[in-house]
Amino acid sequence: MQEKILECVPNISEGRDQQIIDDIAAQVETVEGVRLLDVDPGHATNRTVITFVGPPEAVIEAAFRLIKRSKELIDMRHHKGEHPRMGATDVCPLIPVAGLTLEEAAQWAHTLAKRVGEELQVPVYMYEAAATRPERKNLADIRAGEYEALPEKLTKPEWKPDYGPARWVPEFGAIAIGARDFLIAYNVNLNTTSVRRANAVAFDIREKGRVLRKGHPLTGEIVRDEKGNPVRIPGKLKGVKAIGWYIEEYGIAQVTMNITDIHATPLHMAFEACRESARQRGMRVTGSELVGLVPKKALLDAGKYYLRQQQRSTGIPEREIIRIAVKSLGLDELAPFDIDKKIIEYRLQNPDRDPLVRLSVRDFTYKTASESPAPGGGSASALAGALGAALGTMVANLSAHKRGWDERWEYFSQWAEKGQQLVDALLQLVDEDTRAFNAIIDALRLPKGTDQERQARDQAILRATKGAVETPLHTMQRAAEALPLIREMVKEGNPASITDAGVAAVLLRAAALGAWLNVRINLRDIPDEEYKTQINQQGQTLLDQLQQAESEIIDFILQKI
Repeated sequence: MQEKILECVPNISEGRDQQIIDDIAAQVETVEGVRLLDVDPGHATNRTVITFVGPPEAVIEAAFRLIKRSKELIDMRHHKGEHPRMGATDVCPLIPVAGLTLEEAAQWAHTLAKRVGEELQVPVYMYEAAATRPERKNLADIRAGEYEALPEKLTKPEWKPDYGPARWVPEFGAIAIGARDFLIAYNVNLNTTSVRRANAVAFDIREKGRVLRKGHPLTGEIVRDEKGNPVRIPGKLKGVKAIGWYIEEYGIAQVTMNITDIHATPLHMAFEACRESARQRGMRVTGSELVGLVPKKALLDAGKYYLRQQQRSTGIPEREIIRIAVKSLGLDELAPFDIDKKIIEYRLQNPDRDPLVRLSVRDFTYKTASESPAPGGGSASALAGALGAALGTMVANLSAHKRGWDERWEYFSQWAEKGQQLVDALLQLVDEDTRAFNAIIDALRLPKGTDQERQARDQAILRATKGAVETPLHTMQRAAEALPLIREMVKEGNPASITDAGVAAVLLRAAALGAWLNVRINLRDIPDEEYKTQINQQGQTLLDQLQQAESEIIDFILQKI
């Protein structure tokens, strides 16, 4: 069953006093199972975005402790900042990361809100997917008038809180708790100090657009519909909320955005829309910044977009693609951009997973040469396959950049992308093979005193042995999947690299043969004859395919050279 992971991104109304920020954020780490991923303070906004993840129950507990501590340490009667706000913990959204639906995240939001309202006695409003009525879905509508409007707002029946008392709590204000899909908080830097001009860009791009006026676009009479509501001119970007502001610590104006639908409006398209609007208005975009964490896909899509703009291959390692995105978007203009800290998937990675592929070539080789039985032939075979796929990918990338072949760059780029995917898959099998071996050892060590224990041990050994069979079989399958790439690079790729493609074929065949030996030695311990016959047929077919392909490829290369 897939692990359930919930993300929580509370925004607290304190961005200047580091001691208070640290104290509030530390509450998260008092709950077992929760990982604090990011604490991102803003001096000018006087606001800090805190990000943490974990199992739902643990996340709800951590969120409650954080909100409670913010009530103890932040006094909203003295708060000033550039960002709209209405409470000490201003907003607290929950985002499903894995194993949860948005509807389930909304249920958890109500669980948290009920506890906050009852135990902390503060007004709580539900928003986005957790909203109790349509007019409260939009956070901006709930927060209209901000903290200063709350004393009057709380007296109106239509603004009765969803949880907690309908009374003014001056030291805290009110909180909005909700559930939503992943949102990117994103600021684009302009070479101006004018908030009015930054707002003009924001109105151009945001989905809500701007109010239509007669005559002058700023001072003319507002055009209204038959119901008396202002008529609006829609902006360019779907799922984008934006305003302009001036950030004193940077000395520039920014367009600050919430991208609520990253499928409709990818990060790079928001940047490009701002750049075009600014250019038309006599300004220039100088860079941008991300507040909090970002999904890896957003930066991969951006990096690939800019690589394609340059007619360069996108079949390169993902970290290189992300570095292109960082430079193209100017994400490091105002501060260093650490991809291991800013990308959510990298923050969630277990540093102890895949220890072999994290070793240097020297250390991996020495570890293989040691008296330990793992890593052994299976891991070495997977590594040989990864190197074979990597060489084929290298030829595709070199061909994409070959002088005089500009019209073919996209063709080779597509092959390079396929190759890079196979490299990654085979590298995962390096450690997977060792884990499969270790699983057998762990199963053999299980107790076998009682009949029940012996039965459980036998079942565990069988499962582990099948894993030790199927993992190297996967290595063979991935190696076979790389053959079309190698054949194509031998025939169509850069002629200067034809022997590199030949070495790739040799490595892929070696990977398959080595993996096949591992399949066979583990297969003998499985009593299921039908299973053994099926695996034998699959493996022998793959091995024959790779051996024949290697022979044909090498013969072709020798004729060419």
